[in-house]
Amino acid sequence: MNESGAIDFPARHESFERWFGTPLGRALLADQRRMLDRELSRFTGARQLQVGVSHRLPLATGTDFVQRIMTTPRWYPQIPDQVAVCDAHELPFSADSMDLVILHHSADFSRYPHEVIREAARVLRGEGTLALIGFNPLSLWGLRRLMSRHCEGPWGGRFLMRGRMEDWLHLLGFNVEASVTRFLRLPLQRSGRKSNSWIDEQFGGNRILPVGAYYCILAKKRVYAQISRRPAWRQAKVIALSGNRTVGASRGCSRGQCVPEKSV
Repeated sequence: MNESGAIDFPARHESFERWFGTPLGRALLADQRRMLDRELSRFTGARQLQVGVSHRLPLATGTDFVQRIMTTPRWYPQIPDQVAVCDAHELPFSADSMDLVILHHSADFSRYPHEVIREAARVLRGEGTLALIGFNPLSLWGLRRLMSRHCEGPWGGRFLMRGRMEDWLHLLGFNVEASVTRFLRLPLQRSGRKSNSWIDEQFGGNRILPVGAYYCILAKKRVYAQISRRPAWRQAKVIALSGNRTVGASRGCSRGQCVPEKSV
């Protein structure tokens, strides 16, 4: 935190990005890439958007989308094309413009996590897919965060509850199609030096014991078809006649019987 007591999120973004260069960070990122490449390989469309703490951590690079866009919360010299500089809770894209949105720890490292989810829902088109990745507080990693004396790397994130994120998605009109936790390694750097990817593949998606380091939620944006309304009967076009008959004002007819007009 700074002197005013507010959380310095730009500094935490930089620290988290640097942490991905450590053995444990590289192992975590590799697991996330494998998981998303497998889950999202069948998706196609016009635009894919990844919202994260850095544009140097690309995910789902094997998908068949015409355009892949990434965001970064701060400006860099010689920033590449297809990268937008913006906050995760204020995306500079029009509504219903993306076919796939990936939130890579965006809510974990945002001052407004609910607005992050809301913005993703806004820019996602109907029947589009949202992939949300966040740290799992109900894990050894969550325990390490509670015991940590510093806020560097992932320990500076919020670690929001997976159930809470699913509730937000339901309120925003999403169907949760998959929700799992992964990466069953100790939150220690030496565990990142070991090649234990087969453990994560075998037990990472265990729903009975959801204690993986991070969770991934796949949700689809629902679209409700509008019900066409029958045209209202305009009383101004109806003339009441004797015998409980009604006559159209324009033609003076009722059920095929015409009323003769009076001669002048």
